[in-house]
Amino acid sequence: MATGPRSLHALLGGGAVADLLLWRRRNASAAAVVGATAVWFVFERAGYSFPSVLSNALLLLVAILFFWAKSASLLNRPLPPLPNLEVSDAIVEKAADHALVWINRLLAVGHDIAIKRDRKVFIKVILILWVVSFVGMLFNFLTLIYIGVTLSLLVPPLYEKYQDQVDEKLGVAHSVLSRHIDTIVTRAGQSAKQKKTE
Repeated sequence: MATGPRSLHALLGGGAVADLLLWRRRNASAAAVVGATAVWFVFERAGYSFPSVLSNALLLLVAILFFWAKSASLLNRPLPPLPNLEVSDAIVEKAADHALVWINRLLAVGHDIAIKRDRKVFIKVILILWVVSFVGMLFNFLTLIYIGVTLSLLVPPLYEKYQDQVDEKLGVAHSVLSRHIDTIVTRAGQSAKQKKTE
């Protein structure tokens, strides 16, 4: 594992999630890949829909709890242990705080595009939205989620192993992409100035 500020484990949170993503707990990571594959297969290939699977699972759970409670009262056994089923105010406030940060970031980008007329941000947003649209045409939503989960479980350990080589190649790609974006921005600015002078 790398030490210091480049530690991937620390960047991923340093806890159980980082251990899972970096395959430090091999059984849990393998179970996550198998579970994601099973869920994708059930919904995508077997043709089940999420609402029907969810409602059937909840129906089964409610029936089991009902018969357990009935049989417990008849046989003088303890009732099924159920946790406190309510959401605390702290959890809701924390989720709202995280959502507020992301919403403010999106609004700041919109402000930079609309008010400040930042061409560089505009071109980046257009390129990102085009890539998302193009990838969205190739796969449906569930397959995209499956690909994302699978990549999030497979890429971090490979990156940790080959971090120096990947950083070098990504640096080169970033500089090339930045050069192209700057060229597009300057050309767009020059054509706008030529139109104003005419």
